[in-house]
Amino acid sequence: MRNEMQNPTYPYVLSYLGLRRCIGIIGITLPFVLIFGKWLFEGPGILPSISAYYYSVMRDVFVGSLCAVGVFLLSYRFDLLSDIAGDVAGIAAIGAAFFPTPPAAGATQHQIMIGYAHSIFTALFFAALAFFALVLFPRLDPGKQLTEQKKARNAIYRACGIVILVCIALSIADLFLHSVQWLQALNPGFWLETLAILVFGLAWFIKGKTILQDE
Repeated sequence: MRNEMQNPTYPYVLSYLGLRRCIGIIGITLPFVLIFGKWLFEGPGILPSISAYYYSVMRDVFVGSLCAVGVFLLSYRFDLLSDIAGDVAGIAAIGAAFFPTPPAAGATQHQIMIGYAHSIFTALFFAALAFFALVLFPRLDPGKQLTEQKKARNAIYRACGIVILVCIALSIADLFLHSVQWLQALNPGFWLETLAILVFGLAWFIKGKTILQDE
């Protein structure tokens, strides 16, 4: 540890780890904060999607969290491929915040058009996160050995990436199932988005070397 502290790059290593942890913490806590915040200040009930909380008392938390994640991702600098993926995910997160989904009832044509942009930004955001989990995070840093902890982390990263892709696919399928009332009563959009956000947060939290660190 003393050698690391004397290394001039060590503060930057800490900043990268802190950045990853912050992204992970926001991802893991956001769905719960939205649910309990709405329950506390507006009344019980789960909205059809995470994005629908834009039209609740938790709008500022929803927008602020996405913008914070977006800024963190735009600030993420590791290598060229990570820079590009981070920029895409960051822009998409901020775009999803400022181009909201249409309201559940009484949406105008203008709001519907903005909703299309929201869907595109959301899809890009989750696709970029899946790319991080499946491709970027499992890579072995130069000069490092493939430890048992790294193998365990890679297994979790890949599982998180697969879950995100499955959630994207099921969310697309859900768009064609709005007429199935019993299914919509279960709020599948909310739970799919929540699951994707939770595993995204978990992957980044682990990448921040909070758990499963190398010995």
